[in-house]
Parts: sequence; C-alpha cells; structure tokens
Amino acid sequence: MVRIPQGSYEPLFKSQGMEIIEAFLLDPYPVTNEQYLEFVQQNPRWQRSKIVRLFSDKAYLEHWESDLDIGDPAIAQSPVTHVSWFAARAYAQWKDKRLPTQAEWEYVAAASKTKANGKEDKAHYQYILNWYAKPTPNPLPPIGSTFKNFFGIYDIHGLVWEWVEDFNTALVTGESRGDTGLERNLFCGSGAVGSSDFKDYAAFMRYALRSSLQATYTVKNLGFRCAKDLPKGTTP
Repeated sequence: MVRIPQGSYEPLFKSQGMEIIEAFLLDPYPVTNEQYLEFVQQNPRWQRSKIVRLFSDKAYLEHWESDLDIGDPAIAQSPVTHVSWFAARAYAQWKDKRLPTQAEWEYVAAASKTKANGKEDKAHYQYILNWYAKPTPNPLPPIGSTFKNFFGIYDIHGLVWEWVEDFNTALVTGESRGDTGLERNLFCGSGAVGSSDFKDYAAFMRYALRSSLQATYTVKNLGFRCAKDLPKGTTP
C-alpha cells in the first residue's frame, strides 16, 4: 500500500467546511477480478449464486462466467466491477482494510502527475473530462493502464469509478446514516453558487453519481480500492 501524507480537503460545497485528512494507507491499484475471485473462493456467501439480495442487486458479477470462473482470461487483471458497496466493504474487511472515505478519495484524486493539488493543471483537468465523456470499454483495460499521480496512485482517473465508505452522505448534513436532514439548496442548479469551485464540473459529476447510488447497486464501470489506517503511534 502507498502512504498518503496528511493534508486537507475542501468539499464541493463551502457549507461543509475544510476537512483535515490524517495520513493513511491506500492501495495503488483498484481490486482486480483475479483478486476478487480469491475472496469469493474463501467466502462462499459472496459468490454470485449465493449472495443475499439484501446485499446486492441481480447484476452482481454478471460479467463472470459463473461463481468461480471469471471467464475471459483477459479481464483477470482488470478492475472488478458489478460489485455492490456491501461486497466491496466485505472484501476490504477480509483484507483487514477498509474503503476510503469520500474526503480521502477526493484528496488523492485531486493530484496530477506532478502536484498534490492538480486542479489548476488544465491538461490534467481536461484528461478527466475526456474520460468522463467516453463510453466504458469492454473489456476494461488492466490495472496500471493510466498514469501514476503525485502520491504514487494509479488509475484514480481513467479506468473505473470507485466506491467510497460514506458515498451515501452526499446529500445529508451529517455523517450519520440516521441523519435525515438534507441540505435543500444542494438539490437545485443554484447550489453551484455555494460551491467551493463552480468550475469543477468533474467534481459535480462525482457528487451526482454518489448521490444516485444505493448500497446494493452494481455497475459495469464502478469498482473499488482499499484503504487502511496507519498503525497507532506512527508519525503523521
């Protein structure tokens, strides 16, 4: 895993306030089909024919040949997709890891090839927009197909979208799932007025995607990578 240094993250909307990101560990690549196959082999309850519908929709791992057969060997090193948030979280826990938080993911995703904050890099920003505009290739390319960013992380942009731990807090005022109070101003177009950078169209797209998801959803271009807290006593 790659050690991500302490830093700060400015959420899309100013009302949410600046957030300090403590140093943590992050996988350099998304989880692959081959790696996920090992998980379902050792955890049968997460196999395609055995998963409880409470934890996934019907499209779970639909691109595989069967429960324990990926099928096309070309996708072994491609990011696993068609996995729900519940499944991604279970895999992370099996690895003694966790999913990154939205703030952690966005903090890392802001980096370009040469800068920790590449938001002002026009070429970098255009690369992201160009990717968003393209249809998802089938099969997906293998991990490591895109650039390594400033932190040493590959494929954060250009390969697949990724689950985060708190994806479902996008339109709530607090961090608890029990918090049903909503920021009503964020539902309308004028919400851009309160954004930290109304020109960051890519960030609005990610916000919209997360807001549309449910934990059981599986999507052909939505995968995940794992994070982990630094051991206690580690210097930030």
